[in-house]
Amino acid sequence: MKHFSHILCVMSPDQDNGPLLKRALTLAENNQARLTCVEVIAEVPAGVRPPGASAADATARLQAERLAALEAFTADCRGRAAVACEVLVGLPYLEVVRAVLQEGYDLVLKEAEDPGFLPRLFGSDDVQLLRKCPCPVWLTKPGGSDNYRVVLAAVDLDLEGAPTGLAGLNRRILSLAGSLTLSDFAALHVLHVWDAPGEGLVRAWSDAPDLAAPRYVEGERQHHQLGMELVQRELAEILGQEAMGYLGPRLHLVQGAAAEVIPATAARLGADLVVMGTLGRTGIAGVVIGNTAEAVFEQLQCAVLAVKPAGFVSPLGPGTGSGA
Repeated sequence: MKHFSHILCVMSPDQDNGPLLKRALTLAENNQARLTCVEVIAEVPAGVRPPGASAADATARLQAERLAALEAFTADCRGRAAVACEVLVGLPYLEVVRAVLQEGYDLVLKEAEDPGFLPRLFGSDDVQLLRKCPCPVWLTKPGGSDNYRVVLAAVDLDLEGAPTGLAGLNRRILSLAGSLTLSDFAALHVLHVWDAPGEGLVRAWSDAPDLAAPRYVEGERQHHQLGMELVQRELAEILGQEAMGYLGPRLHLVQGAAAEVIPATAARLGADLVVMGTLGRTGIAGVVIGNTAEAVFEQLQCAVLAVKPAGFVSPLGPGTGSGA
């Protein structure tokens, strides 16, 4: 299955970019996609410029040096895919989003910042990309394995009053997770977190709360169970029966708060990658990111592939989310 046509791989001179480049090349080959490798540098400050050099001259020199290094680093890859290199100047997340808007990249692949002084994997630039980049963002774990063993797809089945983009977003999540699982010979898990928000009201207003409340909760569970059966059929349609039989995906229906259950399930399963959407409950096209998604990202300790809904518009400029 081909999902991407032009991939943007964001590299850093401060990191070991070998595993990231290997992943990017594999994706480009599997999708017959173009690959652009990019670094983002800051303008050279006055204190470190050569005597008499202007900010523009010093920055242009550094930009040329970094471009030469990046081209040398990727030289051996050019027989495997169409690879281009660029060095941009500015704030990393801002320049990456601008590049996506201008060039139409349909995936951003980047290693997570992993700030050592904070108990989380994703740094400030990562969070800004997750919030504002109009195409899917894949943040890999530093030092992670070249091949994933466990992939967790988190789907939202708010079956009543669901935003219209939700069904398409779920299909995109399932398709990406299934494709990546097959390419890495990994185990696929699909998770839906549900809740019974009216339980408190039932207990408060019912004449027999100890009977009515459990009956209400069980009804909600069965409702979402039917939704998961639809997910299973849709996954079989996406992958085909042969691949479905080979993967044997496991489905998980868990009651609780998604912001707690998704990270906990990822940790319990030893997930290497979580594929999930960023749709807010409002369902409004252009919403930056859902509160639940942001809370999940704060807690994850594995790679994440965050998928925007169709119609997402970056707050940094014109453009829509990729539905490729």
